Amino acid sequence: MIPRLSLVLSGALCFATSVHADLPTLRVTADGRHLETVDGQPFFLLGDTAGELFHRLTFEEAETYLATRAAQGYNTLFAVALAEHHLGIPDAYGNPMLHDNDPARPNEAYFAHVDAVIRKAEELGLYTALLPTWGDKWNQKWGSGPEIFTPENARAFGAWIGQRYKESAILWILGGDRPVENDSHRAILRAMATGIKEGDGGRHLLGFHPSDERNSSDDWPDEAWLDFHMFQSGHGKAKDKATYEMNLRNRALQPVKPTLDGEPRYEDHPVRRIPDEGSVWYDAFDVRQAAWWDLLSGSCGHVYGDHNIWQFYDGKRAPITLARTPWREALKHEGSVQMGHLRRFFEALPWQTLQPDDSVLQGDKGSKGSRILATRSGDGSPLVAYTPHGLPITLDLSKLAQGLSATWFNPRSGENGPATALTTVSARHTFTPPTPDGPARGEDWVLLLRAEAPTE
Repeated sequence: MIPRLSLVLSGALCFATSVHADLPTLRVTADGRHLETVDGQPFFLLGDTAGELFHRLTFEEAETYLATRAAQGYNTLFAVALAEHHLGIPDAYGNPMLHDNDPARPNEAYFAHVDAVIRKAEELGLYTALLPTWGDKWNQKWGSGPEIFTPENARAFGAWIGQRYKESAILWILGGDRPVENDSHRAILRAMATGIKEGDGGRHLLGFHPSDERNSSDDWPDEAWLDFHMFQSGHGKAKDKATYEMNLRNRALQPVKPTLDGEPRYEDHPVRRIPDEGSVWYDAFDVRQAAWWDLLSGSCGHVYGDHNIWQFYDGKRAPITLARTPWREALKHEGSVQMGHLRRFFEALPWQTLQPDDSVLQGDKGSKGSRILATRSGDGSPLVAYTPHGLPITLDLSKLAQGLSATWFNPRSGENGPATALTTVSARHTFTPPTPDGPARGEDWVLLLRAEAPTE
């Protein structure tokens, strides 16, 4: 039996997994760079990619997934109502998503299950970044499709689903990993955005999930309905893609909007799209590197992905693109746990005041996968620098406030080292990470400078 829950407002953000009071609605900050709650509290978005959540899991399985992610520190899940694989295949209870693949005839039994999962997420302090549909339903460039949307029924479906989740803890995400290639695609997406805002009264933020290695700003540089930019840095054909460049491109645009990597390299995903025997796979370091690069280049948060979890691979159904780890086991992957360390680190700081600043870095900044990035507040307190391979970090301290202390943070374990006061130092000072065997791929460290020593 699927619980039939009435839709209500959502609860206070924290890491606990107890039932929450209503979660506040989110909005863009006045400076256009970040997200916050309507009562003015900064919101650091830490998302997980759960595309097939509603379609493949029972309610009890969804509870397991949601409780685990909430306990690990995630506060947002990205899931799809009309999922990609496949529109004609029913959910775990035998319910199709639509009657006769008609967006004018959504199946109430299926959406009652969606209701229940979203409500459980709210109870656990999780927002749902909800894609009304995956992109193959409006552009079947690849995937199972079929294309079912026109501008007319897209607006009607948007209004219907917007009204249904008007009182829920939602962020809306259009797109769904397909390119916008013609005026028909633009008309469908604009109509769906219009319908959603009609349905929910414009209450919830709306973003766009582009296709591989594209940016929402490529297709929608100044679209009134788009509240924040997302890009898909993707899974590529090589490691060490400079994902931060896509963030920096968005930050240079006018009008200013928050920016976010909505689909970075997934943990346990093959690096080549169609790998052969002996191919390499993205690991926990690849995940950390992308996440820390994103935050130090000005992202409003980060969306993690595990190749086994988005499809909820269970070892029984056919794997998609060589998934190899059952999803319950994949929930424990190192990178997924380490994302919680990242969120805790930034939330202990006035992170929303940080601005990317490459000029403070001196000497060897690294290259390709070892590239060091830095971000700081206006007076240099705090300053955060990330060294992916554990290279020493040389800073121009003349640009920073006086009376700073330095701390090394281990992004693998989430542990802080002791704080060291900077007393007799030159304007150009080198900080060497506490790595016994010297720099190496995977020996990443985070340097924190701030005016007061961290509390234990």
